[in-house]
Amino acid sequence: MAFKLTNPPYVMGTPVHEVELEEGVLGRADKNGNILINKNIIDPEQRKDVIRHEEVHIQQLKSGVLDYDAENVYYKGKTYPRSTFDEGNSNLPWEKPANNKKNGKRK
Repeated sequence: MAFKLTNPPYVMGTPVHEVELEEGVLGRADKNGNILINKNIIDPEQRKDVIRHEEVHIQQLKSGVLDYDAENVYYKGKTYPRSTFDEGNSNLPWEKPANNKKNGKRK
């Protein structure tokens, strides 16, 4: 007899991996659907906020609104060369929706 999962409790959320990240980097969403979070974050509320922020980027990647490679970030059909901006700038157009996530609420 085969085992069948008929109810979707087996659907997992986004995997979160605690890793060593560059100084000043709290988290990162990768194109494989993983959230990488700085292993040095101690405050549980800050950790939750970083995960919420990166979940927005995961959704942007999954929906095709956001993509990136080593040279460029692609957002809503526009190309942004990485050499022309600071990756940590909160005013970047793909960062604004993610920065609106704070404490589980939209700002």
